[in-house]
Amino acid sequence: MELKDIKKVVQMMKENDLTEFLLEDEDCTLQLKRGGGEIQQVVAAAPQMMAAPQMMAAPAAAPAAPSVDDGLVEITSPMVGTFYNAPSPDSDSFVEVGAEVGEDTVVCIVEAMKVMNEIKADVKGTIKKILVDNATPVQFGQPLFLVDPA
Repeated sequence: MELKDIKKVVQMMKENDLTEFLLEDEDCTLQLKRGGGEIQQVVAAAPQMMAAPQMMAAPAAAPAAPSVDDGLVEITSPMVGTFYNAPSPDSDSFVEVGAEVGEDTVVCIVEAMKVMNEIKADVKGTIKKILVDNATPVQFGQPLFLVDPA
């Protein structure tokens, strides 16, 4: 899918007052969500899909979904990209197991198309498990952390 096609979809969304758009085929997945007049999220799930970096507004973290394990809550990846547990290779990790987090606590970065997206916890609690190794690829909706909200 080319940038001109994505722009046409964005225009169609504006003209028809649509807030969500999802297109899936064998080669790629394109998901757009908007609020007001601005595009809030663009998620590309195939490496061959091209989108302009300016179209990649810093997507909000996906809402934490309940987990079936001991009442723990999952923090999931809101996009396809590369998981980083620290702001730079020589910095300390954003969080470790046992760390207390609030809804606005940055827990990691997911790099997507050369854009570093800070991922916030969106839940208050204690980090119980880190499910992803540093510098590894992650998928949209993939669990990254388990948090005890108690």
